[in-house]
Amino acid sequence: SCSRAKDVTMPAKLPVSFFSARSPVVDLFRGQLDYAEQLRQNSEIVLYFFYAPWCGQSIAAREEIEHVASRLSDQVLFVAINCWWNQGKCRKQKHFFYFPVIHVYHQSFGPIEYKGPMSAVYIEKFVRRVMTPLLYISSRSKLLDFLSNYEPGVVGYFEFNASPQPPGYLTFFTSALHSLKKDYLGTIRFGVITDHRVAREISLEHSGSVYLHRHANTSLIYPKDIMNYTAENICKWALENREMLIRWLRPHGGKSLLLNNELKKGPALLIFIPYNPLAEIHPLLDEITKVALEYHKCNKSQAAEPDLQHLGDTDSPAFDSSVTDAHLERSELFSITKYPCCNTVVLPQWHSISRTHNVCELCVNQTLGVKPNKVHVPHCNFLEIEAALDSFYLQEHTFFQVISNTIECSNFLSFYSPFSYYTACCRTVNRHFLSFISSEKTIFQTPKVAFSSHGKKDNTQFSIPHIEDRNCFIPDLNISSMNITGLSCRTNKTLNLYLLDSNLFWIYAERLGASRSTPLKEFAAIVDMKEEVHYVLDQNQSLVGPTLENFIKNFSVLYSPLKRHLVDDPPAPFQEQRVLTEVTTHTFHQTVFSSQKNVLLLYYAQWCGFCASLNHIFIQLARLLPPDNFTVARIDVTRNDLPWEFMTDRLPTILFFPHQRKEQSVKFPEDFSVNLPNLLKFILHHSSLSASEPCTKECRHKESVLQQGHISHLEREIQKLRSEIRALHQAHDQLEAQLSEARRDEQRLQQQKHTLEKQHKTLQLHSEQLQATYDQKNQELLEMAEKLQELADASENLLKENALLRILVASREGKLQSRDDIKEPLQSEQTLSEDNDISPSTATATLEEKRIDNIDTIETEHSSGNRTE
Repeated sequence: SCSRAKDVTMPAKLPVSFFSARSPVVDLFRGQLDYAEQLRQNSEIVLYFFYAPWCGQSIAAREEIEHVASRLSDQVLFVAINCWWNQGKCRKQKHFFYFPVIHVYHQSFGPIEYKGPMSAVYIEKFVRRVMTPLLYISSRSKLLDFLSNYEPGVVGYFEFNASPQPPGYLTFFTSALHSLKKDYLGTIRFGVITDHRVAREISLEHSGSVYLHRHANTSLIYPKDIMNYTAENICKWALENREMLIRWLRPHGGKSLLLNNELKKGPALLIFIPYNPLAEIHPLLDEITKVALEYHKCNKSQAAEPDLQHLGDTDSPAFDSSVTDAHLERSELFSITKYPCCNTVVLPQWHSISRTHNVCELCVNQTLGVKPNKVHVPHCNFLEIEAALDSFYLQEHTFFQVISNTIECSNFLSFYSPFSYYTACCRTVNRHFLSFISSEKTIFQTPKVAFSSHGKKDNTQFSIPHIEDRNCFIPDLNISSMNITGLSCRTNKTLNLYLLDSNLFWIYAERLGASRSTPLKEFAAIVDMKEEVHYVLDQNQSLVGPTLENFIKNFSVLYSPLKRHLVDDPPAPFQEQRVLTEVTTHTFHQTVFSSQKNVLLLYYAQWCGFCASLNHIFIQLARLLPPDNFTVARIDVTRNDLPWEFMTDRLPTILFFPHQRKEQSVKFPEDFSVNLPNLLKFILHHSSLSASEPCTKECRHKESVLQQGHISHLEREIQKLRSEIRALHQAHDQLEAQLSEARRDEQRLQQQKHTLEKQHKTLQLHSEQLQATYDQKNQELLEMAEKLQELADASENLLKENALLRILVASREGKLQSRDDIKEPLQSEQTLSEDNDISPSTATATLEEKRIDNIDTIETEHSSGNRTE
């Protein structure tokens, strides 16, 4: 029997170098992450480029990295690491979801991940920001330039006189690196001041103070007494309180909700400009920034905000030149807040056939007739505006049926404060007059101002001018005289301003309507997702400040004169003869409404497979129908915008437009199969109803049946709405139950919080006790260490004495040995002369006793030495 062959797996090829040998980038193509860490320890600034050799984006970014490395290799170490080879340490330790990945280290701080465009200029700009996260501000002029930038600015003041690094400087330096780590766009700029005279310009008196500059709101100083002075807290404080007047959008090219999340916030002005991050000056960006600052400058009298013009040695007037002395007298008389809050209200038509509206200007004023202490209100209180609108709508009937060509004003007191009142000045205008006013005079520019009888009477000389334009009450109705300063707070159509680099994201501009062949890539468009419209700035006009201001003002007026832009297919170079007419956005009205033919229109999309299967049916239908009376057309809804009344959410959709009643288009029933017989019956049935001959009795019967069908359909819709209302009531009850349960959970959590606080206090006491025990034991250990040191010293002395005793014993033993050598001849002499004389014997005995005593002494010392050892 033949056995099954074993699976053979081919091992992966060994990786090869990704960068050339002459490249300034260190290429660790085997994924030696440990060697990369060793290199990082010896360099101040290091850039890691993690790549996969097969990745197209990694291959495209390789040239950009080499370009940056060639410019910064003397200051930055560039290391490329292959993080795809399965045997490398990088693949085993790192788990990236995309390639390439760029990490930048500033000494021991990092990694700081770069998530911007893979372009050399942007990468170099980011690396330079990491190299020098703080900008040194040495003079008032540099401080003015720093604060005039559209990006938020954080300034720290430190005195370098006492020490090389004053207290808090390293913390501030690290906070700048933290901001780059959390915000890769680098929208917050950090600066440092060392001169106390420059610091006093922004009210910084003490070394270590941190200042956050904001243009439209009050600037802030870091609250040291509330928050700990740490790098993380400074960065968090700056990010939470920063002011984003204009923001850069940089989509990374993959699936992302970046644009969707920003456009959902409200109408957006998208400005495409060519941008070079490394350029020293940006004239176009400076002009756009000036427009953005004026647009968001809602409060002109912030006392706490240092004036930038003051830094530039220029004086700014307290009031505009348009403020007359009479206006100043009115303001003093009533003690009105310097800039009262106002809102424009357009009342509905008082009759269905009327073409007139009553337009009112509602203002919140302070201290009518009474003059309490002066109160500075830095911002317009929207709660007051809401309360004023509530009070105004309660008395709406008094302004509803008034028809007058003069301005009629009325004052009525607030329900919440005896020192506040509301002023409503109204005038009747035609509806077409509200659409667009080209003259320089507004509807409220008239010397005749009369108060209505239902309100509190007052003299005409005390009429309250509008907050932002004291020459008129409703500047929104006059584009030419409207001032863009503070316009974002004077309209309900506030724009969010965004910038995009046209060198990278011009494809988005083309989708919005920009020309593909334009030599200068500058473009602006307003996108309003809520209204499903967008407007395009004429590309024949240069993108400068006045053009942008007019574009914004035209959008902000009540009845905007801007024309909605509809995207369509580009025109074909030559129009060939086709059986099916291809409709675009520009040809929709001409083909469908202006034509004297019956039109059958198919809505399709290129991705719709079922739509493509209907092409042969419509071709046959077009050949059967007479071309003089019928047109069979189709439109690609994914590449062409349509008016909202003709939009559909289902494909394919078939609409039939009778030639005499184009506004009464008929939709092909969805429950019918789309085939040639059904389409012919559908067309002939509805085209016969639109014939020119007079309607017969049978025709009137069909029309009555059709009306009955419409009535029954409406009744069914009403039933559906009632069922939905019941469902909403049920959902409301369920939501109430969930809210009550959430409140109970909140109470339970509060109890748990109190319990945890008690436990925390107990643990704190226990910690203090443990600390005291620790200190006591530490003291005992110190005393024991001192005693052990004394014992060690005594032991060392005993060792020295022991060595000396050994030397002494050795010398004694030598002496004894020499005496033994002397004893032997003495004994022989004693034997020879024993009998001769008694005196020598006595002498010899005496010598022997002395030797024995010496031996006993030596043995005693030797035993004593052993005991010492």
